[in-house]
Amino acid sequence: MAWALSLARGVRLLEIGCGRGAALFSLARCCAPVRLAGVDIDGVALANAATHLRDHGVECDLLLGDVRSLPFDDGSFDLVADFGTCYHISRPEEALAEVQRVLADGGQFVYETRISQLMSHPVRSFRRRLPWPATSSLKPSRRRLLWSSRVEG
Repeated sequence: MAWALSLARGVRLLEIGCGRGAALFSLARCCAPVRLAGVDIDGVALANAATHLRDHGVECDLLLGDVRSLPFDDGSFDLVADFGTCYHISRPEEALAEVQRVLADGGQFVYETRISQLMSHPVRSFRRRLPWPATSSLKPSRRRLLWSSRVEG
């Protein structure tokens, strides 16, 4: 994903729905963020993420929270990554509005394409789409392989 979408290095990076932190570890290695954060609604998964990241020497702010009400100030991040969370929650329009809110002007939202979701979760993803009209300022940017990105502003 980082290569396909030419993700910037040295950015403020948030993963929504970070779970046990596997992607946070990879994002830390390939993007060398100045700030790395993850948010998830599952406290047990976050505890596992904290252990995994600490064991690998990765500094990360892990917060218990709902992507539909992110615990961050407006414009806090340059890059927000989503590995499918917005496809699998109720009221995804609220989640996308929150992503838009926490992105700085010119910030990038990277997410799995619908095809990627269908390949990974064929039954659960059937007929699910992201409600882009809820985020008028997130403009399509790149689409490579199984990933897409949108830019704020």
